[in-house]
Amino acid sequence: MNPHLVIAPILLPLLVAALQLLAGERRQRIVVALSLASCFALVGVAVALLLAATQQSAGGVPAFVYRIGDWPARFGIVLVADRLSALMVLLTAVVALAVLPAALGRWQHRGNYFQPLFQFLLVGLNGAFLTGDLFNLFVFFEVLLAASYGLALHGSGARRVSAGLHYIAVNLTASMLFLVGVSLIFGVTGTLNMAALAELIPALPDHTRALLHVGAAILGIAFLIKTAMWPLGFWLPRTYAASAPAVAAMFALMTKVGIYVLLRLTLLLFGDDAGPGSRHFGADWLLWGGIATIVAGIIGLLGARDLGKLAGYNVVISSGTLLGAISLQEPAVTVGALAYLVISTLGIAALFLVAGMLAPEGEEDASDALPLEPYEQLDDAPRVEDLYAEEDERRVVIPAPVAMLAVSFLACALLLAGLPPLSGFLAKFSMLAPMLDVASREGTMALFTLVIVAGFCTVVAMCRAGIQIFWTDVDRSFPQARVTEVAGVVLLLGACLLLTVVVQGPLGYLHDTANQVHDRANYILGVLPAGAEATP
Repeated sequence: MNPHLVIAPILLPLLVAALQLLAGERRQRIVVALSLASCFALVGVAVALLLAATQQSAGGVPAFVYRIGDWPARFGIVLVADRLSALMVLLTAVVALAVLPAALGRWQHRGNYFQPLFQFLLVGLNGAFLTGDLFNLFVFFEVLLAASYGLALHGSGARRVSAGLHYIAVNLTASMLFLVGVSLIFGVTGTLNMAALAELIPALPDHTRALLHVGAAILGIAFLIKTAMWPLGFWLPRTYAASAPAVAAMFALMTKVGIYVLLRLTLLLFGDDAGPGSRHFGADWLLWGGIATIVAGIIGLLGARDLGKLAGYNVVISSGTLLGAISLQEPAVTVGALAYLVISTLGIAALFLVAGMLAPEGEEDASDALPLEPYEQLDDAPRVEDLYAEEDERRVVIPAPVAMLAVSFLACALLLAGLPPLSGFLAKFSMLAPMLDVASREGTMALFTLVIVAGFCTVVAMCRAGIQIFWTDVDRSFPQARVTEVAGVVLLLGACLLLTVVVQGPLGYLHDTANQVHDRANYILGVLPAGAEATP
């Protein structure tokens, strides 16, 4: 494999964004063509990277390590492509390829520089997944946040601006905490390279280990804000519901950056070999925080009164489930958690795009376009028996676009609830079944039960919304679905359907990925040269 392939997912969208800025807003065809070419190329690069990581690990080498400037890993900038990072880069490329056509219709024209911001967001996401040190994780984290600020405000509107400014304030706070946590860790260890940290932590003296834990806790809070763990995630449903649907679909992926970092760092820095003082540090907080997040997501899901917030609370439930799963630090549970991460991201992104297609033309805020009726009956509402007093028994003809929207909505509901026969059920089953083997651990059965309850509540909330959208209001006029918008939903749901049919290969890859992520010593060996001294 060409070693420069590792840096391609970062350089490619960065170069495209620069060319788009040079082209300007008036040359929209060139700008759009560059974005489409970038997304297609990213899918190809991500597939090549995933295949190369598979072959590399099969040959006994844990990861591709790209040392920029050929500096030693402990001092220079390092990019690391293993099975997990390659999987996340591929997921990013697929979601971007599906979301971009949906944004080419009515959404991108409601503001300036949508396409360059979209490419800069891809730079930050891919960089966060591939970086091998905490400082550059902070750099890429800031890149994706800066791009997300512009995308969250894209299109203007009072509600969008209000939610967007709230989102900016919260994430600026998270960035400050990130910087403080990284500074403390560097002050204790003298390095920010993840592999070097993993090698140093077991040998740290007791009088500095406490300061390391403080830095790690502050750093963890920054990413828990990003993952919307309760009570830090109050901003998410409102912000995602107020954003343009294409933007919200990408934001559903952006929350997984925090999950990825927490999974990587908890296993690498605070796993079984981290020493008696640091072993499983923070695991209980992640478990109970995940449980509380699922409860908060369920309450919000059942109380949601518009389709945008309904999708937003599905993101919250997904984050809580993943936080609880990774806190157990069991390879078998991690396999299911990775499968659930992929399926839930694709399903939620598809749901946001479906909500955008259901929004009437000309709506300033798509989130307000589809309000759901309250539970209580209004005094002037017709009685149920009056609705069917003169029932028309003629055959009802459902227009093809409406049928497509209904089927897409149903598929999203099945995926997010984890019901058979789609891949959402397989992902949840592969995550829940291994939990029974560690049921004696405190909090595990509470997590197990709540994941099942959350699936049931998702069925209730999605059925209520579907009935009100497609059945109750017989006079509802559905907007004309554009081919580009349909293509995005078809790609996302098609990927989920493919993972339903082709199971053995993807699950085998995830099984090997989980084993690799849990193998701390192998990661250190792959990043640091043999015999390299990590002690500052």
